Amino acid sequence: MKRAAVILFLVGVVMLLAIQLVPYGRDHTNPKVVSEPPWDSPATRATAVIACFDCHSNQTVWPWYSNIAPISWLVQRDVDEGRNHLNFSDWRAGQGHAAAGKVSSGQMPPFQYLLAHPEARLSEADKAAFIDGLVATFGDVAD
Repeated sequence: MKRAAVILFLVGVVMLLAIQLVPYGRDHTNPKVVSEPPWDSPATRATAVIACFDCHSNQTVWPWYSNIAPISWLVQRDVDEGRNHLNFSDWRAGQGHAAAGKVSSGQMPPFQYLLAHPEARLSEADKAAFIDGLVATFGDVAD
C-alpha cells in the first residue's frame, strides 16, 4: 500500500512537471491602451482598477501563480474572456452597459478572483457607490 502511494505521488509530480510544457497560459502580454471610457469620476475608475482591470483591461497584473499550470490556464482563460466581453483599455462606444448589472447581481468580480484578490471584495457602501458610478459612466443597470 505504501509503495502504491509513493508511485502515485511520483506519477503526479511527473505529470505536474509535464504540463508545465504546455504553452497556453504564459503569454502574459498587455497590448497597448487604445482608449478608456469617459469615467464619471476618478473614484469609479479607481474601483474598476482594483476590482476589474486584471481581466477587463490591457493593464493586467500577472501574479506569480499565473506562470504555473494548470492555474495559468485558468488565469489566461479568465483574462481572454474578460477582455473579449469588456475591455476598458480598448474602449468603443456602446460597451459597458451591462457592467453595473453584473456587479449588482454579484456576478462580478467572480468568486475565483476574489479568493486571490481580497482587495477586490467591496463593502456594501463601496459596491453601491461603484454601481452608481458605472451607471453614470455607461448607462442603465442591464445585465
